[in-house]
Amino acid sequence: MTATPRRPDTPFASCAQHPACPRPERPSPDREAAGRRRGPSGAVGTARDLLTLAALPVLAALALPAAFAGGGTRRWFGGRAESQRAEAQAAKDAAAAAFYELDTAQRDLRISIETLTAVDDSPAAHRAVSDFDALGRRIDEVSHQYINAVDAHDLDRDDLEAAVASRARAELTTAKDELARVKRELDRFAEGLGPLLGKAETQLARLAPAVERARQALLAATNALDSVRSSGLKAEDLAARLAALGPELTKLNQGAGQHGVQQTLERADRVVRDAEAVRAEAERLPERAAEIDHRLVSLRTRAEALRTRSGQVEPVLSELRRRFTTACWQDLQHVPEQATRSVAQAELKLREAQAAREKQRWPDATSLLSTVRALLNSTDEAVSAAGDRLRRLNAVQKDPQAEIDRTRFALRDAQRLAMAGRSTPDPRHARPLDDSVARLERAVATLEGRHPDYWHFLTETEAVRATAARVVSQIRGERGAGGA
Repeated sequence: MTATPRRPDTPFASCAQHPACPRPERPSPDREAAGRRRGPSGAVGTARDLLTLAALPVLAALALPAAFAGGGTRRWFGGRAESQRAEAQAAKDAAAAAFYELDTAQRDLRISIETLTAVDDSPAAHRAVSDFDALGRRIDEVSHQYINAVDAHDLDRDDLEAAVASRARAELTTAKDELARVKRELDRFAEGLGPLLGKAETQLARLAPAVERARQALLAATNALDSVRSSGLKAEDLAARLAALGPELTKLNQGAGQHGVQQTLERADRVVRDAEAVRAEAERLPERAAEIDHRLVSLRTRAEALRTRSGQVEPVLSELRRRFTTACWQDLQHVPEQATRSVAQAELKLREAQAAREKQRWPDATSLLSTVRALLNSTDEAVSAAGDRLRRLNAVQKDPQAEIDRTRFALRDAQRLAMAGRSTPDPRHARPLDDSVARLERAVATLEGRHPDYWHFLTETEAVRATAARVVSQIRGERGAGGA
């Protein structure tokens, strides 16, 4: 509570303003006229006046003792009542000073509490607010006590009694002491509030720069988008994303007082992040459009080349059928027609991507081009598989021993590593290697027939080498972990 009692300029009212003060009597017009009318006929009046003047000293002598007898009249030269009045006035001034100090401290601390409330939502902050409210109620109590003491005693009264002044001084001194005591409690509370206020002020110090960064990020994104549009690119999706940030900017402009400091900081960071993304994409949009144009041309060329290559698969299959058993080429039977279908599908997607690019639907164009690339990759692998199969079968038919030696070398290398530093190998390593040796021997035995299945032989030797490589990787991993 805040209140400012009326303080008089002086504890004493001027005598001229008091109704009890004697006032000089102004002569009436009749008397003046009578004085002017002096002559032979006014001799009687003159004698009366002389008698009156002669009696004045006697009357004054009789009245003077009564004036100093204290018969209920105010003393002319002070006394105990005036001394008590001065002490009461001094107590009143001291109480007023204590009241103003407490009121100022409470106002200053209220600003700090409002700052803390806007920034910090922790339990400690809530406790601080609750404690401040309790102090506020105590401040209201002592302030009312002070104001009541001031209003109860009029120290400017001319008839102020010494007992009344003494009682006023006591009540005002008590009020001053209570105000000072609560002020000390308020000071201790303010000191304990330091860490929380420091944290809150740190967040407040971040607030203005964060909001400014958000505004600058939005401005940069807007400028980048305008520049892109001036080059003929629509960028409608980017414009929509930028427009969605408008309400966020409005909330930032409304301030932390309405939305909270922490929420405003988070909103500013989010606006910066989203605006930066829009700006970056807008700046990259011309490059992205050129990249899509390049990919369209490149994938179209590749589709045409695969269409030509897919027509060459059938002669390769004919040679495989003529020279090798069915198991060597049966899984490649459907490659030509699959390649034709895949290339046709890729060309259809290319046309859709071209249409999306012309409408500047960049995400759609990018997605369609990725589909085209996947189709062409799978077609390329299938077409290449036929020629690769014929090459490998020719090589193993001509010299199967080279494939056998290559596989046995991989097994022996794995076996030497498994025995390094050991008298007996670890069963986890020895067992798969022993099984692989037996598997290789069985694969070699299949070459003894009149029409050997070379493709089965190649797949078996490849599997044996894969097992040996896996064992080697396992051993090195275990030893590396043990050394660490």
